[in-house]
Amino acid sequence: MEIRPVHHLDATVEVPGSKSYTQRALIIAALAEGRSTISRVLLSEDTRYLMEALRVLGIEILTSGNDVVIQGTGGKIRNPGQAIYLGNNGTALRFLTTMVSLGKGEFLLEGSSRLRERPLKPLLDALKTLGVPSHSRDNKGYPPVRIDAQGLRGGSVAFTDVESSQYISSLLIGAPYAAEDIEITLQGSTVSEPYIEMTLHIMERFGAEIERGDKNRFKVKSGRNYAGQEYIVEGDASSASYFFLAAALCRGRVRVMNINPESLQGDIKFLNIMEGVGCFIVRGDSWVDVIGGPLHGGDVVFDMGNMPDMVPTLAVLAAFRQGRTSITNVSHLRLKESDRIAALVNELHRIGVNAKERDDGLVIEGGKPHGAEIETYNDHRIAMSFAIAGLAIPKMKIQDKLCVGKSFPGFWDELQKLYGRA
Repeated sequence: MEIRPVHHLDATVEVPGSKSYTQRALIIAALAEGRSTISRVLLSEDTRYLMEALRVLGIEILTSGNDVVIQGTGGKIRNPGQAIYLGNNGTALRFLTTMVSLGKGEFLLEGSSRLRERPLKPLLDALKTLGVPSHSRDNKGYPPVRIDAQGLRGGSVAFTDVESSQYISSLLIGAPYAAEDIEITLQGSTVSEPYIEMTLHIMERFGAEIERGDKNRFKVKSGRNYAGQEYIVEGDASSASYFFLAAALCRGRVRVMNINPESLQGDIKFLNIMEGVGCFIVRGDSWVDVIGGPLHGGDVVFDMGNMPDMVPTLAVLAAFRQGRTSITNVSHLRLKESDRIAALVNELHRIGVNAKERDDGLVIEGGKPHGAEIETYNDHRIAMSFAIAGLAIPKMKIQDKLCVGKSFPGFWDELQKLYGRA
């Protein structure tokens, strides 16, 4: 797909529901007592894999537009007697690993070839401490994984220097259904901490009781089960970032609707980066305006440990900005839908921008990008970020445009709105 440059940008777009909140809400509603209605959910490849997996586990789910009605199980998980296939949905893999531990018997979780490269060992080790044995490929913590479920025993576990906050969120979500309280301690470094806050927020919204000694210790009370709720999913800050980027690269204005500027989603803080490089931001109740101007030059360093999904967006921004941009603390990006560090360096080279891999990130020397045919590596965030670059430079082509369906099926339709006043 070839992207046409935009010569005058003044547009309004709308982003879908948050993928992170949607998946958390689906799992928690499935565990709750009674019926839940979840509105404005994201219906994408990932969330459809998760909903189908929940149906395989015997959970009644009805959809009407972007609303989902779920009849909760009260924490009683049916053994389906068949494998549960999750595509390349790493979040679902990790969340369901704890969820099926609440059942009885063997549960097999599997997925695509890329999912089989995404690690689970820290979570499996924690579950073993809580009385849940498991078996993984070559016993190294990679899918397919078989859980020998007999319920969660409860007790204390510690995570040290984990490369994914999803291990912690997974255990937190299942903890109210353990036989005893579960206490989780975080030691060393933890990436993507805002996602843990999101998990705790939605757990409490559905009725869980959590004691917090400090930001590194959580105690989830046993027996304080979730209750069915009416829950509205807020807009996806990760999806919004591509349109923030469009305003910056095209020096125009974009208003993004259905976005909470005060969101717990860590990616909303990408707006602070935008301000720092020369954009003007106006924050409304449920919208954000980004007005682009000349990008500030100079050498800068960004620790993106709490915003790893923003690295492709930032990398494209850096390509157009004069000076060196160092992106650090994101070694876990090698475990995403693609090895995103390597993929970004490859594609930046393809558009004429010098970039180098580092163990925990990459360094980009800004310059004058040119159009090229971009390989996407079946990675939605690579596709969407480089598509935005095509708004500012001609002859940008994106391979495999359908890969955006993993998180933002309507991306190309929203992108088309940017030409409305061209």
